[in-house]
Amino acid sequence: MGGAIDYQKVMSEIVFVNLPGPTEPTAGMSGGELMHGFLSDIHNAPPEVRNHVDQLCLKWNIHYRQNK
Repeated sequence: MGGAIDYQKVMSEIVFVNLPGPTEPTAGMSGGELMHGFLSDIHNAPPEVRNHVDQLCLKWNIHYRQNK
């Protein structure tokens, strides 16, 4: 007889946040656009906050990428 858990399926998704994002919210923005602006604004946080943000991003597979 198998145990209580026969297997563990681990799924991970990588979220890419394109920089730069919107700088100010505007009327009619979708939730995704608001989140994009919020996450890109966090990327520009002061160094003492940025360290904490980077650790959370690693945990949740969030990666920032610059548009060239």
